[in-house]
Amino acid sequence: MARDAYFPQDLVLQGKQLLERLCDDIEQAQPLTPARLLELTHATTEEFNQLEEAFEARGSMLETVARDAIGSDIGFIAAAYGFDVDVEELISNREW
Repeated sequence: MARDAYFPQDLVLQGKQLLERLCDDIEQAQPLTPARLLELTHATTEEFNQLEEAFEARGSMLETVARDAIGSDIGFIAAAYGFDVDVEELISNREW
């Protein structure tokens, strides 16, 4: 997304910040259980749902490429913290 002019780069940066904050939230969550991980990823997904409105207002949207990129990033983050959870479950509340 960062290399694609279709996506407003300031909004891509906001998405990156959401992912970084997810990492921070995971590190702060003690104990980190699978249920707590889902709470955190669903909260991040909800923020991406809200960010989608900003993309649409700028003539863009979180379409297939973006959905796959965001889902992959969230899945990678979960795996990096030792969780093997289906990506679709991690972002099940997505509206994009």
